[in-house]
Amino acid sequence: MNNTEREVLILTGMSGAGRSTVAHALEDLGWYVVDNVPASLLPALVAQTASSTISTMAVVVDVRSGHFFDDLQTSLNELKAQGIPHRVLFLDATDQALVQRFESTRRPHPLQGTGRIVEGIAAERLKLENLRSDADVVIDTSNLNVHQLEKRIGEIFASGQLHGVRINVLSFGYKYGIPVDSDLVLDCRFIPNPHWIPALRPLSGLTQEVSKEVLTTPGVEQFVSDYVSLVSHMVEGYLREGKKYVTLAIGCTGGKHRSVAVAQAIATRLNAAEGSVDIDAHAVHRDVGRE
Repeated sequence: MNNTEREVLILTGMSGAGRSTVAHALEDLGWYVVDNVPASLLPALVAQTASSTISTMAVVVDVRSGHFFDDLQTSLNELKAQGIPHRVLFLDATDQALVQRFESTRRPHPLQGTGRIVEGIAAERLKLENLRSDADVVIDTSNLNVHQLEKRIGEIFASGQLHGVRINVLSFGYKYGIPVDSDLVLDCRFIPNPHWIPALRPLSGLTQEVSKEVLTTPGVEQFVSDYVSLVSHMVEGYLREGKKYVTLAIGCTGGKHRSVAVAQAIATRLNAAEGSVDIDAHAVHRDVGRE
């Protein structure tokens, strides 16, 4: 099989952030998944499967492999030199979420040794710092349950190899924190809040009533159009730099009304935008129903 017809995904990230869940979700989507591979063997593994019918392969590489993990960057550089398309998916979560998960399973962190869980997490963050910054996709799993994480993976990777740019338009509430996996952050708090309209307060931005109230506010239509135009011009550069997955975080105070309506509108218009790069945009609403 030609290299350009294959998709190789390197699945890595913080221990406890959900790698097993994602690996199983990818298998359900038809990906060939190999778990806990020493990083130095990655190029050989990819080469061995080159003559097979496997078109989408995910390889789980993490700190469980000990000092072998240190060879990952060298192996990624070798894949690039061989012209093999590959992406890095990095799973992350807050320290608090990771500590709770390790404590609930009563398992030690791979790097904590004789110390505390938080010390192992800190050591791993330092070790993975450069890998996270260079990753093609970063997913924050702090506030995602198993089913939500599986759905997120399906939205991003169900189509296998991607020839354009896939954009995740993520609405959120500032009071719950800015998503750590966002590439761009847009603040909608300048728009009057439907929360203060009694009839709209219990509704979300997914309803026609709230959406109309938000999007017909003077200036919002132009705001959305300008932002879609800006992103449409950026995607060509993203694709040129090898970045095929982008997360746009759209925020308001609670993540229920304004950000949801605007995120829906942006995703719809990005999908309809004409240009030299194919855009596959979808809206995800992190904090709807959280209040």
